[in-house]
Amino acid sequence: MSTKKIGDVILDVKNISLSFGGVKALTDISFNVKEHEIRAIIGPNGAGKSSMLNCINGVYRPQLGSITFRGQTFGHMDSHQVASMGIGRTFQNLALFKGMSVLDNIMSGRNLKIKSSIFMQALRLGPAEREEIMHREAVERIIDFLEIQAYRKTPVGQLPYGLQKRVDLGRALAMEPQVLLLDEPMAGMNVEEKQDMCRFVLDVNDEFGTTVVLIEHDMGVVMDISDRVVVLDYGKKIGDGTPDEVRNNADVISAYLGTSH
Repeated sequence: MSTKKIGDVILDVKNISLSFGGVKALTDISFNVKEHEIRAIIGPNGAGKSSMLNCINGVYRPQLGSITFRGQTFGHMDSHQVASMGIGRTFQNLALFKGMSVLDNIMSGRNLKIKSSIFMQALRLGPAEREEIMHREAVERIIDFLEIQAYRKTPVGQLPYGLQKRVDLGRALAMEPQVLLLDEPMAGMNVEEKQDMCRFVLDVNDEFGTTVVLIEHDMGVVMDISDRVVVLDYGKKIGDGTPDEVRNNADVISAYLGTSH
């Protein structure tokens, strides 16, 4: 780990409960995320990890509890509001535009930052053209950072899976989020692809100062790159602390070893 300075709480999740019909997805979950840290959410399949991210970024509306982001408290937020406040997100199942180039996919992540009207953009009028150049420069920096320069013009659907995941990360970074939610960024990757993605997550955290909230199944990855870990099982919180504290927590051990995961 680098000697980074972890700041105050930026995101505070309090007593979140979420049900679908009679099924409880989350029960009274509380944890916080500090500025500049990598915060992992782990747990067996069906533990409620993705549901938790969906509550944070406004996809689901919890029945109980609140989320505080930078001192503002919400019972729920809508996705557009979350994005405009500075919370970015990648998804477990890639939601990329397969027929569009790498460049255009990442450019789509800057939509919220574009001030010019569609009319001005279409006619490439002075301010719109200057703005587009500025956004393209930002996107080119991300492409360089993620080492995908060779694929700038390639349709994303033609890329191998590991590179598509990188483009997905690039699109989220294009929003310049203060907090980045990563939903299983390494799922389905081989060892080499995972090592690359680990490096990018650490660099995003280190060089951009972005706070990262990460769902990941690979325990080795989690223990290597996280500052703190929260553990869910059947929608309840069973552990929270440093990787070492969680690794030695009896409830966590039994959740992982006592089930067929």
